[in-house]
Parts: sequence; structure tokens; C-alpha cells
Amino acid sequence: MKRCACLIISFLYLRNLSGQELFPLNEPASNVPKNAIGLRLFNQSYGEGKTIRGLDALRVMYGVLPRLTIMATASMSNHHGSDFPANLATHTHNGTQTVYSTGGYVVGIPYPYRFNGISFYAKYRFVSVDGQNKHFRMAAYGGYSYLNVAHDEAEPNLLDDTKGYGGGLITTYLKNKFAVSLTSGVIIPQNHKGSIPDPAGTGPVPTEVKYGRAVEYNLSFGYLVFPRKYENYNQTNWSLYLEFMGKTYEKAKITQFGFKDIPVSTPLLQQGNYIDVCPGIQAIIRSNLRIDLSVKFPMINKSYAHFYPVYSIAIQRYFFTKK
Repeated sequence: MKRCACLIISFLYLRNLSGQELFPLNEPASNVPKNAIGLRLFNQSYGEGKTIRGLDALRVMYGVLPRLTIMATASMSNHHGSDFPANLATHTHNGTQTVYSTGGYVVGIPYPYRFNGISFYAKYRFVSVDGQNKHFRMAAYGGYSYLNVAHDEAEPNLLDDTKGYGGGLITTYLKNKFAVSLTSGVIIPQNHKGSIPDPAGTGPVPTEVKYGRAVEYNLSFGYLVFPRKYENYNQTNWSLYLEFMGKTYEKAKITQFGFKDIPVSTPLLQQGNYIDVCPGIQAIIRSNLRIDLSVKFPMINKSYAHFYPVYSIAIQRYFFTKK
């Protein structure tokens, strides 16, 4: 009887959040219910020349406390090789001097799917103001990733590109069928040490890349379009979303043979900023099974970490444990 009551409370909780506040690409300030386990399987893909780049990830979520959620995400992709590409930085000899430079980049290099690593995330909700069919919430989040990836762009990403850490704030407001959420935070990536082939053919060249620190600013809107009125838990929820994903990041720095800050000329390694727009749709079936579809387009400038459009699909489900 106690377990049944817990399930009903949890379903009511998810129903109230379902749709407009469960954004496809951004976390809201709300939390996973206490003692609930969530599994999320998602894919992101885009075309790069004749090559299809893909990312597959499995996320495990757990509600430690009503205000505290923790997550772990394992990912694999064909975004990068096991080492830096040959054209990351080249050097030539001019008399007694060695001249270094970064070159252009080749589109569609085929890389095998490989395991990137694991990233961790924690979110603590410290403000909750609830009213009739509305609420305002704020949460602080922090993340850490341990990845072994030869990322060859300046822009950091803790999901599958760079190891490092970060954190920030989430502010979410919901009223009736409409929700809006703002996420702002920082990413502090760690360096990656690898090598590139020596143009002279004498062997691999030790290479270290220091990625740029970044500031993220994401704005999400969601609207529940169906059902117009709840009658039972078996009704499928349909929601529409519009999310804006922005980032500003520093340029990368390259070290080879002890020579630091090799001149960077390719836009992939320069500082940059952009805002993407991401429309999406979501279905929640029987108050628990969640399916997200979204697509990403450039709006202001563009990211050099991927091509466009980027297609995302995810499926998620909660499992409720005994208290």
C-alpha cells in the first residue's frame, strides 16, 4: 500500500512537470523525485561532407533528496580520432628557425566509433516558490567529466569533447501550460596531451592543447499543447519547445616540442561565440515514458565543433524504488 501511494505521488509529480518543463536539451531547476532512478538514452547526429557524425550516450539519474539530483553519462562517438589530426599544427624550417602554424581542416575524415568517457552532474534546488498552477524555482549545478578525446577545436564540451569541470545556475518559471528556463554557467576544460604525425616522417610529434574556457547561456521555452484537460494517467502529453543554446569561448593554445602558443590561424581553434536555435517536440506516454525530438540550426554565428543541422532523439523512463 505504501509503495502504491509513493508511485501515485511520483506520477502526479511527473504529470505536473511533464511537457512544458522537461526540456529536450536543457535541465530545468526541478529535480528527479527522491529515490527515483531515471534512464535516458539519446543520440545526436549530423552530416559532415559524406560522413555522418554520431554521438550515443546513456545517462543514469537518481533523486538523492527532494532537492538534490545526481547524474552520470557515458558516451561514445565518431567525432575524433585517438590522436590529433596531422594538420592541427605543422612546422617548417626557415634557416635555423622553426616556423609553426595551424592549417586548414579536412571535412569528413572517417573516424571509428570509440568510447569517450564519463561525465558527472549534480543539481541542487535552493529556491521553490509554488502557487496555483505555477511555480518559480532556482537550482545550482556542477559537473565534471573524465574524457580521453583528442578534441581539435577550441570550444569545450563536457559531454564528449573535453575533460574538465563547470557549474552555474538554472532559473525556471512555470505557469499553466507555459514554462521558461534560463541556464547560465561556465566550463573550465583541462588540457589534452597527445601527438600528431611528423610531416618529415620521423615519428609522432608530442602535442598538448589547452582548450578555451567558456561561458554558456541557454534559454528554453516550452508549451503543453495536449491534452487540453487531464482525465487519466494514460493520456499522452504533447509539448512544443524552442530552445536557444549560446556559448562564448576563448581560443585554444598549442604546445609542441616545448614551444608554447603556436600561432593559431584556423577558426576551429580561435575564440568565438554563437547562438543556436533548437525547435523540438516531446511526447510523454502513460505519465512516464518520454520521447524527445529536436533539431539545431545556427542563428548568430556558428559552432565549429559540429556541422548543421544537428538532429537529437532521446528516450527516457523513471523507475521508482521502495523508500
